[in-house]
Amino acid sequence: MDDIKTTEELLDFIKHSPSMFHSISTIQSYLEDAGFRCLKESEPWQVKKGDCCYTIRNHSSIIAFRVGSELSDYHFQLSAAHGDSPTYKIKTVPELSGPNEYLKLDVEAYGGMIDNTWLDRPLSVAGRVLVKNGRSVETRLLSIDKDILLIPNVAIHMNREMNKGVELNRQVDLCPLFSAGALKKGAFDQMIADELGVKQEDILAKDLFLVNRQRQTIWGCRNEFVSTPKLDDLQCAFSSLKGFLAGKNDRAVNVYCCFDNEEVGSNTKQGAMSTFLYDTLNRLNRALGMSEDQYYQAVAKSFLVSCDNAHAVHPNHKEKTDDVNCAYMNQGIVIKEAANQKYTTDAFSRAVFTDLCNQAGVPVQTFANRSDAAGGSTLGNLSNTQVSVNAVDIGLPQLAMHSSYETAGIRDTGYAITALTKYFDTDIRIEGEQVSFE
Repeated sequence: MDDIKTTEELLDFIKHSPSMFHSISTIQSYLEDAGFRCLKESEPWQVKKGDCCYTIRNHSSIIAFRVGSELSDYHFQLSAAHGDSPTYKIKTVPELSGPNEYLKLDVEAYGGMIDNTWLDRPLSVAGRVLVKNGRSVETRLLSIDKDILLIPNVAIHMNREMNKGVELNRQVDLCPLFSAGALKKGAFDQMIADELGVKQEDILAKDLFLVNRQRQTIWGCRNEFVSTPKLDDLQCAFSSLKGFLAGKNDRAVNVYCCFDNEEVGSNTKQGAMSTFLYDTLNRLNRALGMSEDQYYQAVAKSFLVSCDNAHAVHPNHKEKTDDVNCAYMNQGIVIKEAANQKYTTDAFSRAVFTDLCNQAGVPVQTFANRSDAAGGSTLGNLSNTQVSVNAVDIGLPQLAMHSSYETAGIRDTGYAITALTKYFDTDIRIEGEQVSFE
């Protein structure tokens, strides 16, 4: 696999996904190009063997599936990633005035970002806007392709202790500068109206977020690295999508999921903890003419690969990671595990996925948190609250997770695509704690 070409496609995918709503539109375009058809949740579903379909909820989560043409061993082989990233959401009343003629934006944190990485960078705005159109209300995607905002640092001359560490107050220190006098109050909503070609009074509601406009780059003397906003988790959303589209399994149902709101807990109507996955699989089961009991049999034989990026060993802080259960960039996929089950990996699921990676020639690494440090959670154990299947948590190693500008190795995207193509190509037959590959 050509690592440069693959990474350039990844960067283009991320560029076209400045918000979770755009992430889903970008994924939808890939699916449409591959011949998938849309099934609306609000309409009846007709599905048969060999069909390729997808459904969308809230325009921020998507589930796609390919039904095997034979379906001789009815079960689901699933992957899950998420399309949201930590950022700042613009409040409904967006503008703050002063001092003097300054105009700033009023924002609040979405997720657990590294605040200071948003300072002194060109920013813009993206998301969705609800617009009145006659007797209907329409959703319009918005992404302003221009540097329009910046959150300025305080000069070191005004805070001589700055290099000893500064705690930023999100209500005070992280308000983006919008104008220094050229614009007056009301200009932000007028700008949105102008971008969409609508009247300002027809804008009814907005879900808008800050976007880091810093240039994406492949870098290093030997082009070892890639840096861009939103690697977590669009690198995995992209890799699992490519594997899903490339893999063919005529005996099972392959399923691709990209959920919203992972960064804020997943407990929304479109998050991994919602009924979205259960609803989709259950409706698919009925559309195929299967009984309720056949659904539960299929789930018992199913497998999920939860794809969410992992921490690479920091070059300056090896002490932040476990001594031996740690991962490095460009050295393969990471299988994540935790005794507290914040990751869903167990010995069975590790064995299944490791064997598939070995068959595909993809190197595998292990990550576990330091025993004296709390780790995060991800999609696998959360989605299992609704659809309980054997599951493994994997990721690609990266630096500066939740920074506005993250770094990963150039080879690992290709490793993930290869491994997930193998996964979706293989008929995984699970009977209790026994598994075979067809």
